[in-house]
Amino acid sequence: MNRAAIRVDKLSVSYGTAPAIREVTGVFEPGSLTAIAGPNGAGKSTLLKALMGEIATTGSVDLGVVRAPDIGYLPQASAIDRSFPITVADAVCLGAWKHIGVFGGLSMKGTVAMRQALQDVGLAGMESRPISDLSVGQFQRVLFARLLVQDARVIVLDEPFTAVDSRTIHDLTQIILRWKQDGRTVIAVLHDFDQIRSTFPQTLLLSHRVVAWGSTEDVLTENNLSKARALAEGWDVSTDQERRVA
Repeated sequence: MNRAAIRVDKLSVSYGTAPAIREVTGVFEPGSLTAIAGPNGAGKSTLLKALMGEIATTGSVDLGVVRAPDIGYLPQASAIDRSFPITVADAVCLGAWKHIGVFGGLSMKGTVAMRQALQDVGLAGMESRPISDLSVGQFQRVLFARLLVQDARVIVLDEPFTAVDSRTIHDLTQIILRWKQDGRTVIAVLHDFDQIRSTFPQTLLLSHRVVAWGSTEDVLTENNLSKARALAEGWDVSTDQERRVA
């Protein structure tokens, strides 16, 4: 049986005629904690969307023994509409959809899980607050609480700490480390190399192609980072659309 949480083989994505990522091959092992790093516009968020099946690709993505409901996905905060009139409790309970179905009601057990998740992320007692009233850091805590309720085996995070205060980063990092202790697989796009080195044992350095993939110590070397920058600067940008690839 293939125990790989996620295996990719020659995975490529193009926007029109402009290539975004090309022939990415490798394995996110079960229980691993992997950062995806690289220059801006080098395809990191595109890779996550490809893993989640949100965009057309060539090559393959093999989830192994994992199934789609067992993957918790947190997109970039800028991609989430916070104007929708729901409360903090409603937003967190969306994480329970795989247990209750789209139209199912929340059980007492689900309510307890929601309240426990809010306590775990430091938002106890805020169930009735509209999400539109929250700060950026508070809203990110809500999204992590939703992932806790979802209870997924694989968690995929796209820039989870952008525009978030240092206290929130610390608290949410503890949640990530807890997931690691639980044996879950975590994949996160991050920009802070110091944070990656202190928290993530594995790193994929991506610059449209794989520059290096392995232990963080071996991957985040000055030589590899220079290669990533040079590859990004020399990438053939044939359309304005590719300039917007994250």
